[in-house]
Amino acid sequence: MKTLCLDSAHKHLVIVLIEDGIIKACYEQECWKRQSETLFPQLIQCMSEAGWQSEDIDQLVITDGPGSYTGVRIAMSVAKVFCTTMNKPLFCVSTCQLYAGLRPHCYVMLDARSKRAYFAHYHEGKQIDAEQILTLEEVAAIAAKNDGVWVGDCELIQRSSEPLHLAQQFCVILPFARKVENIHTLTPRYLKDSDAYKVRK
Repeated sequence: MKTLCLDSAHKHLVIVLIEDGIIKACYEQECWKRQSETLFPQLIQCMSEAGWQSEDIDQLVITDGPGSYTGVRIAMSVAKVFCTTMNKPLFCVSTCQLYAGLRPHCYVMLDARSKRAYFAHYHEGKQIDAEQILTLEEVAAIAAKNDGVWVGDCELIQRSSEPLHLAQQFCVILPFARKVENIHTLTPRYLKDSDAYKVRK
């Protein structure tokens, strides 16, 4: 089984080619606001390294958010066109789930701008607390009470982040990927349109 994984939802661009659980080629770099211009050259390079042709790909896995408005749509648009054209299945994982990987009691915070952060709590790949947008003050209050493992933009609350290994984390969270039944209706999960974006009293 050959799987192409893509993530462009936040600061990083992640491209991973996985065959039967083994990473054959990958690209993982922080390229904020340059994912769209970087994706195709790096994807071509990864495909060449792995010796894959486009028709060899059996399925795609992408992150569907939360993340930046433009960022989430980059990988999603590529995946929707490819899977529709090639008649291949598409799967999704949460951006926060990717960042957490299989770490035990992992708290993820990603910059959502305006002194807010996307926040989630995962344990060994499974969601513990619902993904939401919180103020940085709210996240800091949670951090003060919960040691655990913290990843993402933790410098926003003066906390260190564990190293990210997003390519490898894509590989281990594949069993948690959700199949997209109707590719045409797939939309990014921004969270900002929900009540989670409202400032808590």
